[in-house]
Amino acid sequence: MKTILITGANGQLGMSIRKISKNYDFDFIFTDYEELDITNKEALELFFSQNNISFVINTAAYTAVDKAEQEKEKCSLVNDYAVENLAKVCQSNGTFFIHVSTDYVFDGKTCRPYFPEDKPQPINVYGQSKLEGENKALSFCENSIVVRTSGVYSEFGKNFVKTMLNLCAEKPELRVVYDQVMSPCYATDLAECLMDIVTKISKEGMPKKEYRLLHYSNEGILSWYDFAKKINDLANLKCKIIPILAKDYPTLAVRPNFSVLDKGLTKEYLNKSIAHWEDALKECLKHLIS
Repeated sequence: MKTILITGANGQLGMSIRKISKNYDFDFIFTDYEELDITNKEALELFFSQNNISFVINTAAYTAVDKAEQEKEKCSLVNDYAVENLAKVCQSNGTFFIHVSTDYVFDGKTCRPYFPEDKPQPINVYGQSKLEGENKALSFCENSIVVRTSGVYSEFGKNFVKTMLNLCAEKPELRVVYDQVMSPCYATDLAECLMDIVTKISKEGMPKKEYRLLHYSNEGILSWYDFAKKINDLANLKCKIIPILAKDYPTLAVRPNFSVLDKGLTKEYLNKSIAHWEDALKECLKHLIS
């Protein structure tokens, strides 16, 4: 049985892969920084020498977008340098490497969904670090695939959906940005997509070059205001959601105004449809509220 190493296993996506892992015929090794420091190349090489790893899914990331503006080195260490380590060790061991990236590699100045081949132009430290990581993954490991995603949420960890549920239950009204548009992603759906990629590679080998950079989120387009309002309504909460402009909610990091990802290539490669964001949200809320 082939073995899959999941890095960042205590994060939202890592926990979501753990949740569905029983549905797949693979051996899983789940590690976080306590068990395996991916910023340490020697530790990685030793770990690989002791374990026969066929696949790596790297879900480890520095995701504190605002804090990254003040912790550039710490952010780059995880999102760039560690990815280079993983890519090089995967290359030397003949291991398939799947790396998760972000919509924030784009500047958000377009008015149509971004295709994988569109030129990245990050506008904050986090996005730049993730772009560097993408480049390292694809440059240093010939058997690598990068999957970009956006607005990830789940039953686990800290995320927009859980924050809105808590705030809407406590406050009579909330002000939420309406001029930043995206497609949110339920982490369980993304986990299944990543495992579909692993399963396909296991059976057929690496795909053609055009499938090495893919996009995945749930279908549909909405603002953070729309998302917050739907969370509030579906949870039967009585909070009043008020739309505001991003300029009225200043943050350390500038965020893209439009960061919708086109998933056509992913659906073509996997021959599979993608759930609409509202259906995915209902599924997540079912677990959270219960």
